[in-house]
Amino acid sequence: MPNNPNEENTDVNVATSATETPSEQSEKTMTEQSQNNEGTAIQRCVQDELARYFEMLDGQAPRELHRLVMGQVESALIAYVMEECRGNQSRAAQWLGISRGTLRGKLPETNRS
Repeated sequence: MPNNPNEENTDVNVATSATETPSEQSEKTMTEQSQNNEGTAIQRCVQDELARYFEMLDGQAPRELHRLVMGQVESALIAYVMEECRGNQSRAAQWLGISRGTLRGKLPETNRS
């Protein structure tokens, strides 16, 4: 168990069906955490960063916030998955649940080869 209460507890006791995939188990855990108002580690991170962003705005209204946040999240996600997959676009697309063509369209020019 983590010493820091803000760290994600990966030792969650969740009763799962033998037919659930690891992805379904993870989704179920994330949904249960959200319903308990705890949020996942990713949700808490985004909320913390949004609080910092709004603080930097110093009362000014944000513009195109959805596009800004989603673009940054998608970019970071794709970069991280591509690194984990050691540049294998087919595997990365499978992990992300998108087609390889869609992934290629989202990659920066330097990573497309």
